[in-house]
Amino acid sequence: MNGMSSEPNAGNDYLAAHVADLLRSYHTLTGKHLIASAEDAAKRAYDAPFVLLSHDGADDPLLTYGNLAAQKLFSMDWGKLVGMSSRKTAEAPERAEREELLRRVAERGYIDDYSGVRIAADGRRFMIHNATVWNVSDKSGARIGQAATFSEWQLLEG
Repeated sequence: MNGMSSEPNAGNDYLAAHVADLLRSYHTLTGKHLIASAEDAAKRAYDAPFVLLSHDGADDPLLTYGNLAAQKLFSMDWGKLVGMSSRKTAEAPERAEREELLRRVAERGYIDDYSGVRIAADGRRFMIHNATVWNVSDKSGARIGQAATFSEWQLLEG
């Protein structure tokens, strides 16, 4: 998992190198800043009120990052969330639609209008709205995965 098995904290600088890749890629592709200031950006991203997730570039991508808002929404702590197949965040009927989303992002670089149903570990289903999903590259420009952020979701009945 690229050294991200430990939950972000002051001792590991809140995984600043990985978060820098997420934020730089987001800015490069969208022209926007996800975190307003570079100072303490990794800690701000981890504590942010919006969801921020990333997964690697494998054929069956594994989650590599999930901030506190993501952990709370998906009802999983860092140890359960990171390393899990990202497809498991969607119910089986929603997975084909999720695959189409990831294909569109891979081709276009990012999308900023995604909505879809996701499922938490405790079985709660929720609809996310207006998510931005983008390709993540390292400093050298090599693609290392994809990330998503959203701040709007709605719990669904049953």
